[in-house]
Amino acid sequence: MLHALAEYLSQDVRTFNVFGYITLRAVLASLTALAISFFVGPIMIRKLTAYKIGQSIREDGPQTHLIKAGTPTMGGALILVAIAITTLLWADLSNHYVWIVLLTTLGFGAVGWVDDYRKVVYRNPKGLSAKAKFFWQSVIAVAAGIYLSYSAKLPVQTDLIVPFFKTIAIPLGAFGFILLTYFVVVGTSNAVNLTDGLDGLAIMPTVMIGSALAVFAYVAGNAVFARYLGLPNIPGAGELCVICAAIAGAGLGFLWFNAYPAEVFMGDVGALALGAALGMIAVIVRQEIVLLIMGGVFVVETLSVMVQVSYFRYTKRKFGVGKRIFLMAPLHHHFEQKGWKENQVVVRFWIITMMLVLFGLSSLKLR
Repeated sequence: MLHALAEYLSQDVRTFNVFGYITLRAVLASLTALAISFFVGPIMIRKLTAYKIGQSIREDGPQTHLIKAGTPTMGGALILVAIAITTLLWADLSNHYVWIVLLTTLGFGAVGWVDDYRKVVYRNPKGLSAKAKFFWQSVIAVAAGIYLSYSAKLPVQTDLIVPFFKTIAIPLGAFGFILLTYFVVVGTSNAVNLTDGLDGLAIMPTVMIGSALAVFAYVAGNAVFARYLGLPNIPGAGELCVICAAIAGAGLGFLWFNAYPAEVFMGDVGALALGAALGMIAVIVRQEIVLLIMGGVFVVETLSVMVQVSYFRYTKRKFGVGKRIFLMAPLHHHFEQKGWKENQVVVRFWIITMMLVLFGLSSLKLR
């Protein structure tokens, strides 16, 4: 909206041409999202507390978490509000990539909202059934994949790009691209959700990865930079910098209230939405493998759950007694059980993510 207004005013006042620069609007988007989070956050926390929308704590989890029972949840709605308003204000709304990312994010957020609402309002510990949640996630991801596939005008927009190699690009075709989109978006969404188990653990890696994807989006959308760095040029992808910046700003604003000891939890409404946003942006800028690298913490957390469940079922079927590889899954609980303090786990996972993000960014030049 403000971008369109600035474009209109620039016809008479040349100063407003400065708002045509993506970098400036990305900075303004980050600051706007941060300000919205700071303003809306306390209000939302008071409302959630008044309506007794509190988090239930698993009894088989770490005993130190029992004191968190009743902490307001569904705080991810704050992030979505900040991202949506900021994007509508500063992004070029004629860009279809902006809309596909925003709608996918809000769609996954709606699925998470229903799940959280059933858990905390109806006191249904199961929330939305796994089948229903997976079904709606699949519908949204496949619909987004189909749209991107059939709106692609260049072969490079659907090729799988292998980082660190200039000449390796694997043609996927329409079906392969849609399938890849499905796995990346749904997988990243659920991976972030599984990681969201400690105060600040999921949101800071999301901020760092979102910021790194802003760099990839800017390069992909700029023909000169893309050609120089050997990356695919995706016309219009640069506008995603604004959404990435909004994610970073909203995430930092949320971290202010989610830092230990947390005043509010993200809930599925935030975790599922943010994961889907990262996945969709990575798909558009053709950096799915780089996302896998930068989101290594999310990947390992997810694998720890898959390995734990599979091994337990296998040993129970074969020996009659289920055995576990980890003391507890996801992995962050394993380290808690080994004696690490919650803050230690969180900060160390942040450090690992920072190193992985830097490694992912190095693929810009190392090819």
